[in-house]
Amino acid sequence: MITAEFFRFGKAQGSALSGFSVQGHAGYALAGEDIVCAAVSSAVELTANGITEILKADAEAEVLDNQIRLRLRRAEPAADVFLRALRLQLELIAGEYPGCIQVICPEKG
Repeated sequence: MITAEFFRFGKAQGSALSGFSVQGHAGYALAGEDIVCAAVSSAVELTANGITEILKADAEAEVLDNQIRLRLRRAEPAADVFLRALRLQLELIAGEYPGCIQVICPEKG
């Protein structure tokens, strides 16, 4: 299962998202043939590239074995929009492919 965890700058509901960590394998099909993994990877790459390359936001992105993490160093409204869009996309994919993705997010806002 893919686990996608989102983080916030503060504990208050509605505080800006500060980043994410996505790891694991969906298990929908064999590695290299898994459409769920491909969809998640594409959404994550678009978000990370949008934040770091398009917005030039002050962020740290880290790609590890089977995991990608991104953390903003300070709140940026445009980056928050990218992160909320990623969260929504992953929730929609999780709804279409139950048991393949778990989305963890502090209070939605």
